[in-house]
Amino acid sequence: MRILYGVQGTGNGHVSRCRLIAKALQAEGVSVDYVFSGRETQAYFDMQAFGDYRTLPGLTFATRDGAIDLWNTVHQAKPLQLLRDIRQLSLDDYDFIVSDFEPVTAWAAKRQKRPVLGISHQASFHYEVPQAEGNPVARFTMRNFAPIQQAVGLHWFHFGHPILPPIIESLQPSQDSGDILVYLPFESPQTIYELLSRFKSVRFICFHPQFTIPVEQKNLRFMPLGREGFIKVLRGCDGVICNAGFELASEALTLGKRLLLKPLKGQFEQASNAMTLELLGLAHVMRQLDPGKIRQWLNSENCGQLYYPDVASVVAVWLASGREESVASLAERLWRQVIFPEPVLERIHELGMGADLFNHHLMRA
Repeated sequence: MRILYGVQGTGNGHVSRCRLIAKALQAEGVSVDYVFSGRETQAYFDMQAFGDYRTLPGLTFATRDGAIDLWNTVHQAKPLQLLRDIRQLSLDDYDFIVSDFEPVTAWAAKRQKRPVLGISHQASFHYEVPQAEGNPVARFTMRNFAPIQQAVGLHWFHFGHPILPPIIESLQPSQDSGDILVYLPFESPQTIYELLSRFKSVRFICFHPQFTIPVEQKNLRFMPLGREGFIKVLRGCDGVICNAGFELASEALTLGKRLLLKPLKGQFEQASNAMTLELLGLAHVMRQLDPGKIRQWLNSENCGQLYYPDVASVVAVWLASGREESVASLAERLWRQVIFPEPVLERIHELGMGADLFNHHLMRA
């Protein structure tokens, strides 16, 4: 069996998730070729798990001051290159195609009339999950950016649909350092410094793509990106301030870390993620960089620790065995293993959010 796996390279969440799937597929003896798009080739890091992978320009959003910059998004787009890459990507040697919200492989499959399986958080939006109010263009883009025939969505809760739990690395918290981890890559370092330096009694460890070496500035330590160093800080920190992406929030929750989210302005998925976690009582949210919100969050209680099973290994076995089990069956047996903190279970009951599929667990909790 040979798979072509397309991965959206914008941000690090898609890459982190697929790194786990890559290792699990390798353990199952599945041959996989990986295509990444959405960032410059030299900007990828810790890519050993993907072997001889390919990179393409693809499509991505430009940002400025913590918001989507539509003008620069259009200006930097290379539509002719994108169309050329879609036409030139041959799928003849592959048994099937998987896309983690990656447009070149998805559109190439559509053009060559090959079914494509979507495994991503974005695929969960094919179902009626909580969604922020967005303009029709945002919703259309979410559905058609990387078109798929079968959706295997990943989310923090199933909401009564055949959606899987998050695919995340199995991490254990380490001794609490008292530090706050900050990952706001779309904000300038100066803006972050001006915001956080006023909290003199708190130490912030800020990972940012503009740094290549550690830099100390009063109560802030700016760090270059790197998976190993990032995870070390994440395991021991007292809380996380970040955008409302899917993967980092998932890792923080399974480590029992407090979350303060600042969704990327103009990004429909992040707005929906922030709304969902706030709805479930799993995170605090600030719509803009707000010192008052940060002060309130620093004094808040932790909601507790979540447990999600090893979804990557289950998905790898499912792919290797020819996907004979239905996604609904796969989802049900995975959610049986999930453990939520009691306050979150109470919130789910109060809101009536598809708890019927979860009754077996509620009786056991």
